[in-house]
Amino acid sequence: MNAMPIHQQEVICALATPSGVGAIAVVRVSGLGSISMVKSIFKGKNLEEAETHTVHFGTIQAAGEIIDEVLVTVFKTPRSFTKEDSIEISCHGSDYIIRQILKLLITKGARIAKPGEFTQRAFLNGQFDLVQAEAVADLIAADSQASHKTALNQLRGGFSKKLASLRTELIHFASLIELELDFGEEDVEFAQRDDLRRLIEALLSTIAPLIESFDFGNALKEGVPVAIIGSPNVGKSTLLNALLNEEKAIVTSIAGTTRDVIEDTIVLEGLKFRFIDTAGIRETTDLVESIGIERSKNAMEKADIVIFLFDSLETLQENQQLAALLPAGKQVLYVLNKIDIGEIAAESLGALQENVISISAKSQTGLSQLTNKLVSMVYGQSASDTVVTNLRHYEHLVKTHDALSDVLNGLETGVTGDFLAQDIRLSLFHLGEITGTIVTDDLLENIFSRFCIGK
Repeated sequence: MNAMPIHQQEVICALATPSGVGAIAVVRVSGLGSISMVKSIFKGKNLEEAETHTVHFGTIQAAGEIIDEVLVTVFKTPRSFTKEDSIEISCHGSDYIIRQILKLLITKGARIAKPGEFTQRAFLNGQFDLVQAEAVADLIAADSQASHKTALNQLRGGFSKKLASLRTELIHFASLIELELDFGEEDVEFAQRDDLRRLIEALLSTIAPLIESFDFGNALKEGVPVAIIGSPNVGKSTLLNALLNEEKAIVTSIAGTTRDVIEDTIVLEGLKFRFIDTAGIRETTDLVESIGIERSKNAMEKADIVIFLFDSLETLQENQQLAALLPAGKQVLYVLNKIDIGEIAAESLGALQENVISISAKSQTGLSQLTNKLVSMVYGQSASDTVVTNLRHYEHLVKTHDALSDVLNGLETGVTGDFLAQDIRLSLFHLGEITGTIVTDDLLENIFSRFCIGK
């Protein structure tokens, strides 16, 4: 990683708060000379003499004219987010005031920051690793307790520490294998093969749960997709409206009212769910309804959880036929609706009777049992305390797992040290790409260009 020295980067500036009129706005400035630059437009405390992490009241002025009364916060290297000298100017949230302050800074030699450039500088200056840098964006975007907790854990280094431990152990054996290659003609063995085998098996057992946690982690981040499936008029739209507590979907007694998928989100016990109401599945000659039914089947395939809603033994049998077409491992929840007008005898449900949840979507009876069951189904997906939410991390973990498996296979077949070394190097490379120990300019551009300007 070719990190630039902390004191050799030009001054950048950007609005760090959302654009639009508000009570206050924060303009962030960072880089060599940023404190003296802001001092030249600030009337108040001598900022260069100010202690780090102090706040000062004054005015921003241009040619003797007051632009705004502001609070200026001073952060001196290395005790700042970017580890550079930094300033944050808290002004009133007028678009005009913000433009004037940024214009003043640009005339003094600053430039507008690129998306994610503040966080990128923090990474390059060793403030945190690449996983933690990406967690900054996830933390900002978190819209549920679960996604916030996961992002905060990664920002505080939970995932990084686990990967660093794996990589340190692997580097030790890699160095011994490389040493063997230097003494190739003497037929010596510095790396004990049994110890290496035990290490690889331990690494694989650690990485496998991380890989398996990705589906769960992605659901925490994006919202758990739940498809409500069933025959026409079993109450799918009524259930969606009851869960959302609003009239999102049209409800009538006419079969086939819902012609397309309808989707909305709700947070339950800190988890975000994306509920998808679908067209009732039946045989039909109506072209529009047929398209809706096909979309219903697609939603059923893609959902993490499928709620099969039924109100009679006939509609239950239809749902069981649909369930047989689902991929193995798909989480299915059978829900009996319309218990306000009569329940099905338990013995008629057969083997399902212990797992069926009975509700009345119309009167909202039994909804708490349904939502509690959904939450428990999601939390039951992962036994790992560290959850992978980033697709880039997932891809490199899979590649690491494959390379380590090749090492294990090589040990079983007795391949020479040079082949073992090659697979170990590949494992180390992919682990290093996750945390940024190994990094390229293209990788950084791809990651940080997705951040907001000012972050």
